[in-house]
Amino acid sequence: MNAETTPPAPSDATEIPHTGRTACVIGSGFGGLALAIRLQSAGIATTVIEARDKPGGRAYYWEKDGFTFDAGPTVITDPDCLRELWALSGHDMAEDIEIMPVMPFYRLNWPDGTNFDYSNDEEQLFGEIAQLNPADVAGYQRFLEYSAGVYEEGYVKLGHKPFLDFKSMLKAAPALAKKQAWRSVYSMVSSYVENEKLREALSFHTLLVGGNPMKTSSIYALIHKLEKDGGVWWAKGGTNRLIAAMVKHFERIGGTVRLHDPVVQVHTLGNRASEVETHSGWKQRFDAVASNADIMHSYKDLLGETKRGKSYAKSLSRKSFSPGLFVVHFGIEGTWPGIPHHMILFGPRYKGLLEDIYDHGVLPQDFSIYLHHPSVTDPGMAPEGMSTFYALVPVAHMGKLSVDWEEMGPILEKRILDEVERRLIPDLHGRIKTKFHYAPRDFAMDLNAHMGSAFSLEPVLTQSAWFRGHNRDDVIDNFYLVGAGTHPGAGIPGVVGSAKATAGLMVEDLLEK
Repeated sequence: MNAETTPPAPSDATEIPHTGRTACVIGSGFGGLALAIRLQSAGIATTVIEARDKPGGRAYYWEKDGFTFDAGPTVITDPDCLRELWALSGHDMAEDIEIMPVMPFYRLNWPDGTNFDYSNDEEQLFGEIAQLNPADVAGYQRFLEYSAGVYEEGYVKLGHKPFLDFKSMLKAAPALAKKQAWRSVYSMVSSYVENEKLREALSFHTLLVGGNPMKTSSIYALIHKLEKDGGVWWAKGGTNRLIAAMVKHFERIGGTVRLHDPVVQVHTLGNRASEVETHSGWKQRFDAVASNADIMHSYKDLLGETKRGKSYAKSLSRKSFSPGLFVVHFGIEGTWPGIPHHMILFGPRYKGLLEDIYDHGVLPQDFSIYLHHPSVTDPGMAPEGMSTFYALVPVAHMGKLSVDWEEMGPILEKRILDEVERRLIPDLHGRIKTKFHYAPRDFAMDLNAHMGSAFSLEPVLTQSAWFRGHNRDDVIDNFYLVGAGTHPGAGIPGVVGSAKATAGLMVEDLLEK
């Protein structure tokens, strides 16, 4: 396998004084690139090594028959956390990428035909709530106050702060206890609103970061405040263009990207990571190594020759991991201005469906679908007169659900497309120009995702903050984590926040000690 390396720095390169320290970031997902930009901006010569032919990790993309298909993620919130990455070196994100507002944020649809448009337009939103239950308008306003409180405690104060010892967890505990963090998002929402559809509308967000609304800590209600203040956005050209912009900026400030050459081992000397080795045989020494790879892969495989790698992988194997995803990408004839950018098509069950996925590990007949329709916001995602979609359903990970995805994939794909056809797009099957699906098995093969999990460790309270993978390893003192498996967790703001926490530690360790 031939490794592709970064071309010479572009003419608009920004000179940043080099400190003489070096770092390697394994994996070029949002978290890895955000960390690499922070390190390079601090004068630490940083190399990003990516296994696949294109950067992005889970934010990979495909181009087929004139359609552009983002692998995901597709919901951009808190764009300021991204803008900050450019501002570190005096640049503006708008130089490299245009982000476009999405409105409504989501349209929620139930089998009885009820639609609910969720946004931060208060007057319109209160009207939507009143149609479901007028009494819940006041309850929703109280819920927003709660959301603002947990946003302040959980995101502003703790979202970028590493939890390296239990003492730091104990320090945060009183504020979290005051917000009843032990309760689930669904339970907390239910204490404010009565209507079941509204309870689903205000709790489904945790599924976008791999969490079961019935079990995920109520701290995750902060997502509502995050969206209300910052909006929901789309990167023109696709999430892949935002990744490309991050790579362009990283190279502009002197960073190096090595593509299509998987890391096979992180060598250690005593309690320090000493050298990184790739599939092609390339080896290089670094002062510090950070992994944006799957957390189990990082310890079980990349550090598999070390005592620490073996012991922590064993510990991780006892933890609960988030579900997998089954995604159907399809490009169709016609444009659909009546179908918004983001839709949730709820199935006939909510709690029971979640139990099947998270607890029972079965593949139910029914499902809820997240339908992504980027070409309604950004027509360039499809050929003229056509539309790009994907339909995503959560499924149990391969540790709980042992189906042959080669056999089951086409069956589930048809069932999902049948449901979209029945509820939204007549003659969908006849309009399809191209389609393919992506299953947990693909996550496992392409991304080394443990058991095909799409979001790493499940975001329950007992696997959050200090209980999650630590931003700096406890034993190998110059090995760090970034991304969904470490604090604060999955989602773009989560992994970009993890980069801020991890970069703070690395800069201090490399430059200040």
